[in-house]
Amino acid sequence: MFIPERVLFERKALAYPLGEELYEKFNRLRIPTEYLPASNRVSGITGNTAGAKYAKAKRVVVVRVRSSRPFQTCRPSADFQLPLTSSCPGMCEYCYLLTNLGQKPYLRVYVNTEEILRQAEEYIAAGNKTIVFEGAATSDPVPLEPYTGILRRVIEFFGREEKGRFRFVTKFTDIDNLLTADHAGHTRFRFSLNSAEAIKAYEHNTPSLPARLTAAAKAGAAGYPLGFIIGPVFFDPGWQEAYTKTIRTAQHQLSGLKLPGITFEIITHRFTARGKKNILDVFPSTRLPLTVEDRVFKFGQFGYGKYLYPQTVRDEAKAWFTMTLAEYFPDSRIDYFI
Repeated sequence: MFIPERVLFERKALAYPLGEELYEKFNRLRIPTEYLPASNRVSGITGNTAGAKYAKAKRVVVVRVRSSRPFQTCRPSADFQLPLTSSCPGMCEYCYLLTNLGQKPYLRVYVNTEEILRQAEEYIAAGNKTIVFEGAATSDPVPLEPYTGILRRVIEFFGREEKGRFRFVTKFTDIDNLLTADHAGHTRFRFSLNSAEAIKAYEHNTPSLPARLTAAAKAGAAGYPLGFIIGPVFFDPGWQEAYTKTIRTAQHQLSGLKLPGITFEIITHRFTARGKKNILDVFPSTRLPLTVEDRVFKFGQFGYGKYLYPQTVRDEAKAWFTMTLAEYFPDSRIDYFI
């Protein structure tokens, strides 16, 4: 279970029941709490190196009120992001949040959940189709769930919505309070997987592949529609064998469960120029493949460019994953490959 070292509160967050509850809970647990200054700027994240500051920030939680502003789109995963939390305690070297959260990615949680859900209701009412919301676009929301209970509230909200659907993805395993939620099959519970080699090399402070799959089996047994992100995919020598092992392990650990309609999302490794700089500052000994000459440049949906594997490499991988997943999970579908 994630235990923060320090929790900072925006003063107006205590006007909300969840804010007051969190303040009392963290104090009861003797986790140091303090108020943000009037500027609401987060300070005091110290360290002698960028890596030390980064690691320190991963133990800091900031409790805020989210201002009412439009939700961002979230293609191809969903129609909109549902902003509940940001960042996570994992220290994945490739994390795309190194581009937009920088080198001090403290965890942020919003306590005005009901206001956020009322905004979601407005989007649902305005749509002429089922509207899908992504709860993990800028975070992994599970590590804070034992403290906040936000995910359970959101899952049960969407369980009552005829035209609203929710989905989120996690690498973490503290999901027990979600297993009895009244989800009505309206939340797709997804887990992020990778090869054992990539997890060991790059996904620091995260559960192992078998632990993630054990949690996935629990979620599947609780009736949730199940999904998996495999990524970022690295095309190192022997990559087919490495990812075959991942897929075979998933099939083995989920055997015996009736899980129709499993989805897969395959994401190949990519990086931005800003992300590369921050990665090398925070993880100077990284073995990530970051040579721009080996990649092709493409602008993304948020206006900045990314370095991707060449199209021929991605086409080969798409064909391979399509064939291999059909063999091991014949009733599954690939939602997207990027």
